[in-house]
Order: sequence, then structure tokens, then C-alpha cells
Amino acid sequence: MQNYSTSDIRNIVLLGHNGDGKTTLAERLLFRSGALSRMGKIEDGTTASDFEPEEERRGGSVNLSVLPVEWTGKKLNVLDTPGYMDFLGEMLSGLLVADSALIAMDASTGPQVGTDAAWRRASGRSLARLLVLGKMDRENADYAATFSTVRTRYGNGCAPVIVPIGAGDSFRGVVDVLSRKAYLEDGTESDVTDDMGVDVESYREQVIEAAAEADDDLATKYLEGEDITDDELMAALRAGITSGDVFPVLAASAQAGAGTDALLNVLANLTPSPADMDAPSAQTASGEEAQITTDANGPLAAIIFKTTADPFVGKLSYFRVQSGVMNTNSQAWNTAQTQQERVAQIIVPIGKEHANVDSLAPGDIGAVAKLGVSRTGDTLSTREAGIALPAIQFPEPIFSVAVEAKTKADQDKMGAALARLLEEDPSLTMTRESDTHEIIVSGLGDSHIDVAVHKLARKFGVEVETGTPKVPYRETIRVSTRAEYKHKKQTGGHGQYGHVVLQLEPLDRGVGFEFGEKVVGGAVPKNFIPAVEKGIRETLPEGAVAHFPIVDVRAVLVDGSFHAVDSSEMAFKIAASTALKQGIQQAQPVLLEPVMTLEVVTPDDFTGDVIGNLNSKRAHVQGMTTENEVTTVQAEAPMAEVLRYSTELRSMTQGRASYTMRFSHYEEVPQHLAQKIIDESAEG
Repeated sequence: MQNYSTSDIRNIVLLGHNGDGKTTLAERLLFRSGALSRMGKIEDGTTASDFEPEEERRGGSVNLSVLPVEWTGKKLNVLDTPGYMDFLGEMLSGLLVADSALIAMDASTGPQVGTDAAWRRASGRSLARLLVLGKMDRENADYAATFSTVRTRYGNGCAPVIVPIGAGDSFRGVVDVLSRKAYLEDGTESDVTDDMGVDVESYREQVIEAAAEADDDLATKYLEGEDITDDELMAALRAGITSGDVFPVLAASAQAGAGTDALLNVLANLTPSPADMDAPSAQTASGEEAQITTDANGPLAAIIFKTTADPFVGKLSYFRVQSGVMNTNSQAWNTAQTQQERVAQIIVPIGKEHANVDSLAPGDIGAVAKLGVSRTGDTLSTREAGIALPAIQFPEPIFSVAVEAKTKADQDKMGAALARLLEEDPSLTMTRESDTHEIIVSGLGDSHIDVAVHKLARKFGVEVETGTPKVPYRETIRVSTRAEYKHKKQTGGHGQYGHVVLQLEPLDRGVGFEFGEKVVGGAVPKNFIPAVEKGIRETLPEGAVAHFPIVDVRAVLVDGSFHAVDSSEMAFKIAASTALKQGIQQAQPVLLEPVMTLEVVTPDDFTGDVIGNLNSKRAHVQGMTTENEVTTVQAEAPMAEVLRYSTELRSMTQGRASYTMRFSHYEEVPQHLAQKIIDESAEG
């Protein structure tokens, strides 16, 4: 693959609702450009984009794929992303390094929740946006109705640049409104004829109106009735697309191949190059603002946006060059890790295939194998410049499982394998829950975790079993009490004697534990007081009611006694531990449960079901907002009730709702539920 200058590069992230045809569209673009000799099929597991075994097993994308398409002297780096929200981390990686977003939708269904989510995220990053109405050959495909919905939802900047000839069984090609050319299903190009039923000039008028909204000079000529040349319209459109004011709407059928040339022409000629976009904010290693531009003569700055474990080349780091030039067989400074890295052979990924290149210009995307310490989100720069580019902000995980190795051999390898898995997918997290003694792996949904578990076995040779995590309940008290225990034992020779009196008091939620002493007159010698505190602290994790950790309690040693011969540190530890347990039982003990904050985004049609379901989970709805037929519900709910909420939400909303969840605070468990939990703990 040849080297391209910045002005000839286009970085385009492919977004959309799950199942709306992104991967097939990417495959068609590759095939038409000559990058593929035959077009693969999703159902056969032969597409360039979905090459991982997990994708073949599931019949859909779970990873971001980089697919460079060469067309009319331009290099289009197409970043195919999963539409399923369980793999949102992959979408965010693509958004980070793209300049344009091509949002695919099914012309028979129109915009869906995933379409709206893609639009919001692309808009949030100020990317140029284009909409492709695909599957025009599908039954019930309706361009006019879908375009009307699109324009109502996303604004009058939506311009019909490529329109269909027919729909469903009668679909036979598209018309490029800008060139006034027809691209037919048989691959031929022709003038527009009356029998095609396309009023080109009417559509062109709509395109001019959209462009005029973003270009004052064009608007003046349009309002004064002056002729607008093709060059003037193209220039205004390109400026409007780059500024985020004009959104071309493109009809196509990736399966049939109709309209591919017209679509590629729009992507190559109308979308912005990296040089047209504002450079991201950057800092130096010392935290000072760094001014960078997309300049080959500038200091090197390249962001690593994805890391994989390739079975043939090992660790593979995908990056975008923002400034400077990345050269094969060079050195780069990792600003985050403050270490030098050797950059070996630079490659251009084409799905699972690779092409070698000598260098990459600013704005281009490539990969390099076997970097030592670099991770996703790190910046490669020079030691002198020390530039740090903004990294990806991954969402909080919402679905967790407890993992346990299947065999002793798996146990020995599990820690290292999990660390490598998290390096490859930073949207996963791993924690060791001290309260329940479980290893918890968390992700963005059950499918996300399922893929991770299969990847652990396939890539890293570790088999694990998963289960629902235990809820980390805690114990505390409601009232103050005084507890006393005398540990006295005589077995011949030296005996054991330790006597403590504790004052227990409840603390505010979240404070934890405090120890104090108010002993007077040497009732408990100073040298035994640390043993009293140690006995209490060692007992806290064991609990006194249901074996859950004790929290938010102050224990004050107020009195006691000792024996000159038989007292020992061990005796006072035992006395303090027993006194604490007895005191907790006397002080109206309660169980605390973790409460989570949820934000559920759902189509309006399902709002009632979502709220009803939340109410059944002891949730408290905090508020609702509605925009574009989508409702966002804020609520708080006990963790025990929402451990498997993602599965329920998907079922009740036909997979069209999404949510985020994070820990909020601890609250008392209702008494009728607390007793059940205590009984189950006793049985366990």
C-alpha cells in the first residue's frame, strides 16, 4: 500500500444500530475498491471486518476493525464498529480517531435507538456526519418516509445527495444528485431518464437549501435567483459538512452493490481530511498546554486507540498519527509510561490482513507490533516534546460476574491472563472483592462478558467458570451500647486473663470504623491497648450477625481489668473480639446493602414498562427527561435487584434501551428481607 499525504486521507467511523448493515457495507466498499477479490458474507463468517472467532460464533461484530479503502487517489480509513451496546468501548475507540461518521440505517425501519446514540456521540465529538439509508432492496424499504423521519429528527441540514431508483423489488440503482448521474444495479453508469421516476432538480434544490444554511454567499446567490455552479455547490457542501451543519443522506444497497461508486465518491470528495479538523487538545508531560497541528514537520504525537493480542505477531497496537511522521524502525517516547519504545515495522491493517509501509503521515492510521509498555490511551511522542493526547473515556461497567478457575493449572495462569485481557479491552474491569473474597470481572453486558470468557480460553488458555457475584452486604448498629467481656481460663501454669468494657456508638454512613480509649487508673495497662484494638479490627470483617463486615461503628475502650501473671496480648484480643460481637447484637444491628445509580435510555414506547419494572425492584425514580421520542430515566436501586438488569432491560425493550450504572451508597436492608439474608448466611 502506498503512502498518502494528509490531504488525501479520510478517517470515517461506521456507526449504527445493531443489524443495520454496517459490516456488509464495509465489505462492499472494500470489494468495489479492489481491496478484496471476492465479497464475504456475515453468515459464512468470511467478511474482512468480522474475522475474530467470537464474531464468527455470534454472527456479528464485537470488535473495531480498520479497513483502508483506496479510491480515486484518496485513502479512506473506514473504522467498522459494533452496533451492540455491550461493545460500546469499541465504538468509542473508533470515534476517538475519526474525523467523519457514516451512520448506517435500514431504510425499512428508519432511525432506531442505536442510530440516535450514534448521532449523539458523533455530534458530541464534533465529527462530520453522513447518513446512509441502506437495504433499499429490502421489502418495505421506503426512502421518502425514512428521509422525512431523518430530517425531522436530525434537522434541515440533512440533504438528499444520493437518492434511490425504486425500492424493494423494484430497486435498481441510485442517482447522484450532485453529478446528475445514475448508478445502476448492473454496475453501469448512465444519465437520468424519465422512467427512473427521480426528480433530480427537486432533490438538488433541497441540497442547495441545506448548503445555503451554512454558507452566506451561497444563500445570497440562491435568494437572488442566481445560478449556482457545481463547483460552488461542492465547495459549500464540503464546508458545511466539515463544520457539522450539513449532513448528506445517501441511499444504497450494500448487498446488491448499487450506489457504491456514488457513495465512495461522496466519501472521497466531500468528507474532511484530518487537516480540515481542529487538532485535539494536548498537554506536555508537565501538564502544560501543548499546541499541535496536523503537520508533518511538527513533533511526533500518535494516540494508541486499540490493543490486541494477535496470534501471529503478538501484541498489536493500533494508533493514529496526529502530528509529525511515524517511521518504521524508529524510536518513540511513551509519555504516559515515561519510557522509550522501539517502533519496528509499521503495518496498515486490512481486517486480519496486514500491509507493510515505511511511514505514516499526520492523520493516518496504522499499527505496530510488540511495543513493550504501551497501552490503549497512551501517546507516542518524543522525549523532548512529551506530548500527551486525550485518551478514551470508557463507560462504567454495568454487568458483573464472579470468576473462578476450573483447574489448579488455570488458577496459576488466571491472574496474568486477566491482566492481558483487560489490556486488550479497557472497557472491562477486574476487582478483588475483599468482603466476599471473589474475583469480579465487569463489563457492559452479558454478551460482553461472554466474549471475554471465550477470549480467555482461546487466546490465553485459561478456562473459568462464572457466576452471579455475591452482594457485599455490611453490618452496623442503630444505637449506642456498653459491652463487657472477661476472658478467663486456667489450665495449669500460666492462665489467660483479659477483661474489657467497650462503648459502641453508631457513626454516619460511610465513615467506617474508629477506635478510641478512655481508660483511667490503669485498669487496662497501656501495653495491652493495642491488642484490644487489634482484636476488634480483626473481628470487623467476620461480622457479628450474618458474617458480613462491620462498618460505621466507633468502639471505645472505657474500662477493664488485668492479672499481673495471666494477662497477655492474646487474652485481651479474645476479650475485645467477643465483647464487640456481643455488643453489636445488643445495639439493634442492621444489614446495609449497596445502592446503585442507574440512567436508563429508552424509546418512549417502553417508558411505562421500564418504570414499572424499576418499581418492582425497590427502585426510587429520581427524574425523567424526554427528547426526540427517547426518555432518560434516573433512578436508584439496590444492587441485589439489578445484578442482571441488562438482560431484563433488553428483553422488555426489544434490545432498544441502554443504561449506565454506578455505585452510589449503602442503605439499610428492609427488615423482612434482612432476616432472609441472615438465614441464608447461617445455612451457608
